[in-house]
Amino acid sequence: MVEQVAQANTADERTNFLVEEYSTSGRLDNITQVMSLHTQYLESFLRSQFYMLRMDGPLPLPHRHYIAIMAAARHQCSYLINMHVDEFLKTGGIAEWLNGLKYVPQRLKNLNEINKLLAHRPWLITKEHIQKLVKTGENNWSLPELVHAVVLLTHYHALASFVFGSGINPERDPEISNGFRLISVNNFCVCDLANDNNIENASLTGNNFGIVGSLSELEALMERMKMLQEEREDGDTSQEEMTTRFEKETKESLFVVSGDTFHSFPHSGTDKLPEFGHVEFLYNIQSRDVCTVLLKLYCAYFEDDMIITSDVSRYIEDPGFGYEDFARRGEEHLPTFRAQDYTWENHGFSLVNRLYSDIGHLLDEKFRMVYSLTYNTMATHEDVDTTMLRRALFNYVHCMFGIRYDDYDYGEVNQLLERSLKVYIKTVTCYPERTTKRMYDSYWRQFKHSEKVHVNLLLMEARMQAELLYALRAITRHLT
Repeated sequence: MVEQVAQANTADERTNFLVEEYSTSGRLDNITQVMSLHTQYLESFLRSQFYMLRMDGPLPLPHRHYIAIMAAARHQCSYLINMHVDEFLKTGGIAEWLNGLKYVPQRLKNLNEINKLLAHRPWLITKEHIQKLVKTGENNWSLPELVHAVVLLTHYHALASFVFGSGINPERDPEISNGFRLISVNNFCVCDLANDNNIENASLTGNNFGIVGSLSELEALMERMKMLQEEREDGDTSQEEMTTRFEKETKESLFVVSGDTFHSFPHSGTDKLPEFGHVEFLYNIQSRDVCTVLLKLYCAYFEDDMIITSDVSRYIEDPGFGYEDFARRGEEHLPTFRAQDYTWENHGFSLVNRLYSDIGHLLDEKFRMVYSLTYNTMATHEDVDTTMLRRALFNYVHCMFGIRYDDYDYGEVNQLLERSLKVYIKTVTCYPERTTKRMYDSYWRQFKHSEKVHVNLLLMEARMQAELLYALRAITRHLT
């Protein structure tokens, strides 16, 4: 007990030091408080964020915070918007710009298209989008400026996923801040998260995704990990088979719908077809009680369902534009991004470092840190190698954005990530503003909060890296 208290005190001291050294606000905000469950990662995160917001770089300080506001607005993340409204004004930003995009210089407005695509469908970004921004003229962007902007946009899109996924709410007045209405769609307790309280007794009302008891769920996951490790050692899967499994997983992600919709499905065994608005849901129960959902869209349900407050929408254009599945229904050959053809390590890192000095090193350290971070535990089990599970989480996010690793067996994703976890991952990554506490509670119920926060860190960094890869590939194509 004394040792645990000493470790906690040391962690608190380290967190306080990092806040004093790298926090742009100079205070312990709720994001930092939750991330402090993983102080090693927190240091990498704060150092990179401090560098992109405060250190020497191509963009003026107020512009950096305004770009952060634009990025957060794509996901209606009032927490981040209000944080950067304050920072924008403190760094000398023009208050009139806070009235909306029509009050900002055309040069900043021109970022709208790339902001929209990066946030929701980054695979659509081409070298033509880059050329349009850097073409000669009074409103053009230099390549170093554009890379700085892209890093900020991808950072804050991904951070919005972490904010919603971890249920982070404002520290200040819960109703009004700087004249902006604060949106809160969940009831997480930051105290529970920061204290790493266990959630195994969390009760779920209504449908619970058909999850078995939390204890047997944990044991089943451990058993599947052991089985997959043995299969790996027995022999290699052919390249053709791994490609087929990737395409299968990508297409199956079509049928993983956001959590709010999934909760509305009937229990297994019923044969009624529910209708929600203009969407007809067809389903059938397959092996292991996995519900395959086939969506027949008569109109864009999710766009109709999206609620944009006037306060947030002033910072974006085309608010109805959102995520669409990379794998379109009916497509046989998917235009995938082969990770080996354009990797962060061999291509993205050097480009970003060349155009925006040192940020590449900081981002690389952060990516490596979250990917390798482990305490060799799973809930109550110790001395567990979680590499396989961490890779499945990271690669599943990239899979939803059309990025394929030739050396990865995507059959492991289906083995390791059960249905409710896939729903949670897709919602946090693609529609973070729809995340609810119920969804957070619905998966891995035997695990500690710190382990679930670790999941959110992996999802955040996987998303940021996916967006960056598409943007940097387009910039490389523009240069060649």
